[in-house]
Amino acid sequence: MRHNSTSPCFTCRSGTCGVSPATRTARRRGSAAHRAGKRVLRRQGGHRRAARLGPRAVATVPGIVGRRQGGRGGGAASAAGRRTAAGTGAVPRRDNRRPTGPGRVADDEDCASLVAATVETFGGVDGLFNVPADLSAGTLGRDTDLLDVPLEVWRRSLEVNLTGYFLTARHAVPAMLARGGGAIVNTISGLVLHGDRRRVAYGSSKSGVVALSKHIATRWGKEGIRGNVVAPGLVLTENSMTNNDEQYRATVFETLRSPRFGRPEDIAAAVTFLLSADGEWINGQVLPVNGGTGLR
Repeated sequence: MRHNSTSPCFTCRSGTCGVSPATRTARRRGSAAHRAGKRVLRRQGGHRRAARLGPRAVATVPGIVGRRQGGRGGGAASAAGRRTAAGTGAVPRRDNRRPTGPGRVADDEDCASLVAATVETFGGVDGLFNVPADLSAGTLGRDTDLLDVPLEVWRRSLEVNLTGYFLTARHAVPAMLARGGGAIVNTISGLVLHGDRRRVAYGSSKSGVVALSKHIATRWGKEGIRGNVVAPGLVLTENSMTNNDEQYRATVFETLRSPRFGRPEDIAAAVTFLLSADGEWINGQVLPVNGGTGLR
C-alpha cells in the first residue's frame, strides 16, 4: 500500500514511491531498514560525487583542482576522483605528518603543504572547493544563542569554519595567479540567508565566508580569479539526519518549492558548474541550492 499525501515520505515527499505506512513508521523509529537506508544514502553520495566531479579534477573537503602540465585533466581527474570517493581532498604530506583534512584546515602549515603538494603533483592550481565545518556534538551540538553559547564553541567555529577558508584561499590564490587565474567555491549555509534562533557561532562564521569570497572576487577578479559561494539548503546527509530531528525536517519541508529535500549530487552539480569554464562570468555571487527555500 502506498502512503498518502497527508502523511508524506521524507525521502521522496511525492506520495508515489510505494513505501507503506508500516515501513515509514519503522524508519521513524530507527529500524534496521532505516539505518540501512542511511548507509545507502552515504554510499550513493560519495560515489556519485566522485563520478560527477572526477572528470573535472575536483576533490573535496577542502579540494584543490589541478591538472598536469600539458594536459586538460587526465591524471588529475583520476586522482581527484579517488580522493572524492574516499571522502577527502587531502594531498598526502611528504614528511609523514597527517595530511590536511577537515580537522586540520585551520593549520596554516598544513594548508601551505596542501597547495605545494598539488602544484608539485599536477603542475599548478586551477580551483579550490572549500566545504569543511566543525559539525561535532562538542561544537555544533553546543552552539546555542548569543547569551548562552560557550566561548570555546564560538572560537572553534570561527577557527575551522572561517579561518580555515581564509588559510586555504591565502595559499591557493598565488598559485592560481601563476597560472593566469582560477576559481574558488566556498560553502556556507541557508542559515546565513534566513537567520536562526540558535547556532550563532556557526551562522556568524559562515557569514564571514561570504565577505571573504566577495573580497577575493573584487581584489583579483580582473586577474582571472573567481570567488563564489554555494548556500545549500537541507541536504539529506548523515550529519543532517543526526543534527535535525523529524519535526525540524517537516518544518523545513513546508518552506520548499520542490518535491524533495536536497541530495549531495545537487550541491556537486552547482560546484562543478561554478568551477568550470561554463561559470566564467559568475564572480562574487552567492548561489542558493535549496529547493526554493526563500526567494531572492
